[in-house]
Amino acid sequence: MGRFAHLHFSRVGFTALTALIGAIFALPLVWFLFAPFNPRAELGLAIPRPFSFSNFGTVLENDFAIRALLNSLIQSVGGVVCVAFAATLASYALSRSSLPGKGAVTYVLLLFSSVVSGSAAMVPIFLMISRVGLIDTHLAVIFVFAGGLLPTAMFILRDFIDGIPRSYEESAMVAGASPTQAFFDVALPVIRPGVVVVVVWAFVNIWGSFLIPFILLRSAEKMPASVAIYSFYSEAGTPIVTLLAAYALLYSIPVVVLYLFVSWKFGFRFFGGIKA
Repeated sequence: MGRFAHLHFSRVGFTALTALIGAIFALPLVWFLFAPFNPRAELGLAIPRPFSFSNFGTVLENDFAIRALLNSLIQSVGGVVCVAFAATLASYALSRSSLPGKGAVTYVLLLFSSVVSGSAAMVPIFLMISRVGLIDTHLAVIFVFAGGLLPTAMFILRDFIDGIPRSYEESAMVAGASPTQAFFDVALPVIRPGVVVVVVWAFVNIWGSFLIPFILLRSAEKMPASVAIYSFYSEAGTPIVTLLAAYALLYSIPVVVLYLFVSWKFGFRFFGGIKA
């Protein structure tokens, strides 16, 4: 009896500890959801009474901040298209080729990709972009992000492609399909979940990045939202909490919408599985 009582109290204690830790992590999210509707700059978790949309009205009047959301969308979509297209073709070629040491090539690219988009490589990247005359352009940001994210995207997709038996494409080619047709009609539909994973992952990385656009762009008209969010700080560096909270909520909406769309369309769940 004592043993069962000890186990019961242990479970109760573990559950209480888990609930406490979860509540601690949930507090910033609760504030994030309620603060934009609070007309006063408060850090409390109380529900605003009454709800006010004045903060959003002020944010929407800021042309620089609203234009920055569109710039973020342009750069993110452009980078995602480049990464998904190039990674799909490159990973398929690596998976199906008989190139010696192709596994080592993938891991070397993956290793260097952590440097390409990092602060350590920004000086040579800036000089290269300046040399080709792309400073202060969306293309510069898109190409740098694509180059930095491509190796990891290839690594992710190659696992999906390696799981496809070669007999699928061979059967299609025996039936008269060309290698290109076998790829688009047989392989691509099977690896589509992997492509979607890469799309979501690349979009989130580009959407939330600050350093690369901040260094490569000069015009305020081309700055993304990750940079424009600092316009809601005072000259002394103090955040204007009400406006910052409202803009942060608007800034997070595209990523949430993308995840919800992917979850609805492809059945992804938080644990990363795919619904059959």
